[in-house]
Amino acid sequence: MEDNPEQRPESLLPYDQWTEEALRHVVSRALRFAAANGLPGEHHIYLTFRTDYPGTVIPPRLRAQYPEEMTIVLQHQFWDLRVDEAAALITVGLSFGGIPATLAIPLGAVIGFTDPHVRFGLRFQPEPVEAIEAGPEEAEEAASREEAPAQPEPEPPEKDEEAPQVVSLDAFRRRGPPRDAG
Repeated sequence: MEDNPEQRPESLLPYDQWTEEALRHVVSRALRFAAANGLPGEHHIYLTFRTDYPGTVIPPRLRAQYPEEMTIVLQHQFWDLRVDEAAALITVGLSFGGIPATLAIPLGAVIGFTDPHVRFGLRFQPEPVEAIEAGPEEAEEAASREEAPAQPEPEPPEKDEEAPQVVSLDAFRRRGPPRDAG
């Protein structure tokens, strides 16, 4: 049986929306696990989010550098990772150019979640603004507490380019076993 999207009837149930909500729950759960237990082994997370999404709080200099979209890496150099499910808000401390900052990221602003170690990734559409329940003042309050890390963090390399950085994940892909030439 051929599956032709043009012949498929339009659904009166919002399956696409429900699927995105369920997958955002996977992101939330993974981040809560990392907050409670740290990231095990070689796991690390690339989190891409809309910086222009209502309730997103980042330092002004980063907002100027990344006016629409930003990717952060959660591996060795982060602290105070928290996920507030009621407010659908992620907060995390990171160092940018040696300056500590606390970011507040609404879950609806997340457009990408990747764990290159296991080649797992998700892409999302930003949630519609009408879906936001937490007010921006809650996010502002969470991010205004600029907290220094418990231990000094090594300074991440400076990025001079203003364009969003694209990282090739080819280096992280597993290769098949070598072929036997005999």
